[in-house]
Amino acid sequence: MEKILIIDDEPFIRENVERILGEDGYQVLAAADGTTASELVSAEEVDLVLLDLNLGKENGLDVLKELKKIEPELLVIVITGYGSVESAVASLKLGAFHYMKKPFKADALRVIVKLALQTTSLKREVRAIRQGALELFEKVPLVGVNSSLKEIIRQAREVARFAEATVLITGESGTGKELIAKSIHHLSDRREAPFIEINCASIPVNLLESELFGHEKGAFTDASARKTGLFEAANKGTIFLDEIGEMDPAMQAKLLRVLESRQIRRVGGTRNIDVDVRVISATNRNLGDAIKSGQFREDLFYRLNVFPIRIPPLRERREDIPVLAAFYLDKYSRAFSRGFHEISGEAKALLSGYNWPGNIRELKNVIEKICIINQGPTLTASHLPPEISGAPTRSARAELPDVETLGLEGAVEAFELEIIRAALDKCGGNVLKTAELLKIPRGTLRYKMGKLGIQP
Repeated sequence: MEKILIIDDEPFIRENVERILGEDGYQVLAAADGTTASELVSAEEVDLVLLDLNLGKENGLDVLKELKKIEPELLVIVITGYGSVESAVASLKLGAFHYMKKPFKADALRVIVKLALQTTSLKREVRAIRQGALELFEKVPLVGVNSSLKEIIRQAREVARFAEATVLITGESGTGKELIAKSIHHLSDRREAPFIEINCASIPVNLLESELFGHEKGAFTDASARKTGLFEAANKGTIFLDEIGEMDPAMQAKLLRVLESRQIRRVGGTRNIDVDVRVISATNRNLGDAIKSGQFREDLFYRLNVFPIRIPPLRERREDIPVLAAFYLDKYSRAFSRGFHEISGEAKALLSGYNWPGNIRELKNVIEKICIINQGPTLTASHLPPEISGAPTRSARAELPDVETLGLEGAVEAFELEIIRAALDKCGGNVLKTAELLKIPRGTLRYKMGKLGIQP
């Protein structure tokens, strides 16, 4: 139920708005002044505010500024009986959604409130799309013919039916644990809500709690405004905790409380907030060993491991290697206009015989590099790197991209892409460790990855 706050110094207006919107099923809160309004916005999860610009001795614009400090994304509709172009423009510049003049009809109020709340929902949906949260299941490339993959897909379909069940996905780095997590989400009744992922190893320990659970204004030095955490953002949907085995023990205890109570508390907050979220976690570590060494809580393991799914490494399902190679060859050949249409028999045999320590991620990177620096129509053994083809290692000069074809800038980008890909593989996709290996700031690495279209 959406929560709406009416701020007006006239009791009749407050009561009228409460009646009209209450009949439509909204929960309506009321305040006669800015101080009361600020207290309510700080204490409650308000979805929309109706604010009178003339609150007796108070200026509604000052109240609007204060509310925006408390909740920067708060949706506010300004209402007044003394409207002017100047006050309308001023309120819109401060972030008001719309401007209404008194007296207003009940139907007009209903329409603008409904539109405003739909806008809030749309904004959340756009953010989710930007995070890849609403990627269609049909676009998740669960490619292969191996019986173990078919069993994993069957398990994903089965657990998707139970919206509360936690899932623990295990497997080596690069095996596709995130794809299985997305598949479970898109097959479930939660598919219309956000799928939000976080790499637990990539966030510093002192920031992870705020990232997951949010914080209140003033909770710490840089907390200039309230922040919604990822658990709240994923409400009604799914949160994917990748590399859960790297989580700090103190943070493990807090996560355990959330799983047990289905409630979170923001950093610096005093009240619990209900969340309805499916938790899917993943790790490439042996959590049994981590429990024995005291690095992972046994009680948390049992909470996470309600439905375990193990993804085998690529070397255990070799019949899928040519299928995956053909999938990525088609994808990147189209992306780079390289005209590849097939893989030679010799190249297929070499690809299938290689052990792929980096699993699917490594295979994808190899095919992507081939499409960047070569032209089709057939991928042959000569296109494969020496560790796969068995050919002697070529000189650094021979390994450089084709400058004549790509130009200097394109060749530099191709070479940089190769270096970053190799470093990510070495670090198991961990961005923080990769940045340390490359001796560059993490922000610089993320910028380059975004520019080059690299996914960790």
